[in-house]
Amino acid sequence: MSGLDLPGDLGLWSVLLAVIGGAIRVSTPFLFVSLGETITERSGRINLGLEGTLVFGAMSAYATAVLTGSAWAGVAVAGLSGGLFGLLHGWICRLPRVNDVALGIALMLFGSGLAFFFGKAFIQPSAPQLPAIPFGNWSDLAQVRAALQINVLFLIGAALSVFLWWALRNTRIGLVVRIVGDSTDAARAMGYDVDRVRLLATGAGGVLAGIGGAYLSLYYPGSWNEGISSGQGLMAVALVVFARWNPLACFGAALLFGGAGALGPALQSVGVSSGYYLFYAAPYVLTLGVLIATSSPNHALAGAPGELGQAK
Repeated sequence: MSGLDLPGDLGLWSVLLAVIGGAIRVSTPFLFVSLGETITERSGRINLGLEGTLVFGAMSAYATAVLTGSAWAGVAVAGLSGGLFGLLHGWICRLPRVNDVALGIALMLFGSGLAFFFGKAFIQPSAPQLPAIPFGNWSDLAQVRAALQINVLFLIGAALSVFLWWALRNTRIGLVVRIVGDSTDAARAMGYDVDRVRLLATGAGGVLAGIGGAYLSLYYPGSWNEGISSGQGLMAVALVVFARWNPLACFGAALLFGGAGALGPALQSVGVSSGYYLFYAAPYVLTLGVLIATSSPNHALAGAPGELGQAK
């Protein structure tokens, strides 16, 4: 037994381990949605409808897993449904005088409403869960094993953040997305179809948001209900601003938001019976703080795509 594996009460170390484990679990939907929104916003478009995409992805993944007996089939269907929502958003945005933000809010309500309607039959049935890798089996402590029980989608999301960071800087596709997001006129002068690039970028963002929803229903919390998202899709948009449209920074920011979301349950797990519930609001307070800190009427945000939020 190692020096860390001492029996007995771990005290404050239990809180730290619970926050670390919770950050890993809670951060995964934030990570996938923020990476998807980073792709979309790098092309010069904002998609606030990802909250509805996340919820519909969670429902479609759970329903598919129940009907097929395969959690990975649920992930695939969630990604497909998210991609369709993204393409719908991108296609409508090509029309004259369509506002990205207003359309995103409409599609957020549309996606959530569809999920609630079609998902009522799947609230009770049990679906197979996504696998997790027990990185903590070397320890005799249950807290360590629980903290290091890491889902495969988290590892995929971490690898994807590194890949997207590299791809946006070093590939032709990444360069095209960045040019379209920074200057529509320059992109058109170079012969690029701006609408097509943004359509595909919005579709790709929807795919990742749908997969984030699959994680919610098929692993943590691992069930389908109408309140499953708790606004994580909208918070992830603020996370993208906080990360300065950098996929690698999105990974760290997602862990930060995930840790904030895990703080309340961590305190409850070690026997704090008074006031712990206030910490359940930590992700929302953090989101509000990010929006206030990054808002300025006089200065553009560092790293912001030049065309982002421009009126058509």
